[in-house]
Amino acid sequence: MLRGKKVGLRARHEDDIPILRAELYDDVVNASRAESGPWRPITPGSKDPRLAVDDKEQGHVPFSVIELDGGTLVGTATLWGIDNHSRSAHVGLGLLPSCRGKGYGTDVVAALCHYGFVVRGLHRLQIETLADNAAMLRSAERNGFVREGVLRSSAWVMGEFLDEVLLGLLAEEWKPEPKA
Repeated sequence: MLRGKKVGLRARHEDDIPILRAELYDDVVNASRAESGPWRPITPGSKDPRLAVDDKEQGHVPFSVIELDGGTLVGTATLWGIDNHSRSAHVGLGLLPSCRGKGYGTDVVAALCHYGFVVRGLHRLQIETLADNAAMLRSAERNGFVREGVLRSSAWVMGEFLDEVLLGLLAEEWKPEPKA
């Protein structure tokens, strides 16, 4: 398990899936804002491609996020689009509604940076988020990500086009938190 100050990133457990599905993916608005495609219902009992883990897939590493105090599931974290040639990847996360606003997002991004730069030896991490997602922008910037551009009207979300912000962080710019 990867450990931050408040959260740990661990393998997805089978009993995480119903919670994540109910609290993140069955919420049409939240899922529409988080996904690049339209929301659609997934039949109960089927393998939800957003939650099922394929351990053979090398370009996508999903984690379940747990609170270190107590081990409670608080969300998901993913390093995706991993390109071993260019040594780059994308960062993504989703926190359960009851777990937002507690500083977990910043800690999750820090743990994913450690995984990407130290464990995987990547050179660049990238985040794309909706321009009105202040929490994600804050979490990224607190970890050293730099705004590199705005993709104007690039995301179709619940009946309107929204801007996306592109942020990047290079390995040599990353400043990990000192060990306690």
